[in-house]
Amino acid sequence: MEVLAFGVQADEKPLIERAFAGRHGVRCLDVFLTEDTAPIAAGREAVVTSVNCDLGARVLRTLAAGGTRMVAQRSTGFNNIDLDVARELGLTVARVSSYSPYSVAEFAWTLAMAVNRRVVRAANRTRDFDFRLHGLLGRDLHGRTAGVLGTGRIGTAFTRIAHGFGMNLLGWDVQQNPACLDLGMKYVDKDELLAASDLVSLHVPLLPATHHLLDAAALKAMKDDAVLVNSSRGGLVDTDALVVELRAGRFTGVGLDVYEAEAGLFFLDKSLEGVGDDTLARLMTFPNVLVTSHQAYYTVDAVSEIVATTVRNVDDYAEGRRGENVLVPSADGTA
Repeated sequence: MEVLAFGVQADEKPLIERAFAGRHGVRCLDVFLTEDTAPIAAGREAVVTSVNCDLGARVLRTLAAGGTRMVAQRSTGFNNIDLDVARELGLTVARVSSYSPYSVAEFAWTLAMAVNRRVVRAANRTRDFDFRLHGLLGRDLHGRTAGVLGTGRIGTAFTRIAHGFGMNLLGWDVQQNPACLDLGMKYVDKDELLAASDLVSLHVPLLPATHHLLDAAALKAMKDDAVLVNSSRGGLVDTDALVVELRAGRFTGVGLDVYEAEAGLFFLDKSLEGVGDDTLARLMTFPNVLVTSHQAYYTVDAVSEIVATTVRNVDDYAEGRRGENVLVPSADGTA
């Protein structure tokens, strides 16, 4: 079977080509799947996509009209896919249900420590041989409180690291995780967690119920000197409301690996043309804000696992099996 992979980073290409070798033919493209690029997939039974590809109704209809029958998304999130339309068209849709939780949890802590200890500002100064300490004052995390919104596999990995720092642990989730309870986590409602936490980290999926989980009211409930980290999905935070709070001088630091309007920006080189997104541009002006381009998952361990699962999903479809990662089964229900 011939497979077309969209939005493939240079580091990912050899991993994908090796994984598919001897199983299916694969062509890797660095462009993302959009209404403009969807016709390229004509004649390819399966396409492999990333979280920043557009899999809305118009794109799915174009794919189906061109003969595509299977979409394999190489991410856990699938909020970019119109599953109802995929079902209507008889397209099989699969995702990567899980991969190394340590990649994201460790990067969330990288962001937290970087903004708490002013690492980027310090590095920029020393590069110019400015060795002053003014403005670089951070805080010990030992003895302070970490609030973890979402205590699944990634949230639990984040919690273990917080426990290693000697922090007090607060959690919020639809159900309590025994592994987190064993670490001393206390589950509380969201408002109590936000009001009491010195560090708040988001580890929940983006669903209609979690969209703008941190809205204007929630952000105002946080401590003025809190650290906020989002390495999950951009839509969990109301970015305009966050800018308002930052302009008011609140928060010790904010680390964002995701942004709610990142599609069409992240993973692309915009250095020569600039960015017309005023909200993102405003975020970049705050010295206590660090934005990275959705790279928390980007370790050789996690990407290799993602690719291996994606190949397995394509194999399942090709052999008529309905795998555990299927979001929308084939029209006959076998895959």
